[in-house]
Amino acid sequence: MATAKTPLPITNLPARYLTPEDIAALFEVPLETVYHWRKQRTGPPGFRVGRHVRYDPVAVQAWVAEQSELDAAA
Repeated sequence: MATAKTPLPITNLPARYLTPEDIAALFEVPLETVYHWRKQRTGPPGFRVGRHVRYDPVAVQAWVAEQSELDAAA
């Protein structure tokens, strides 16, 4: 019987809100992928500050945990 692994926490998150560039660097994906995730609402939840998009590091960590659970269930 397979057991779900607890994902390791992302420990290199800065103590500030993240930019799309930070998310791209964190997951080692192109910046265009981050924008596509946001448009499709499939990536970590972001929010607007004026015209700028920011990501809460806690929400990003929760999204990673959710993705790990979905991957383990598949």
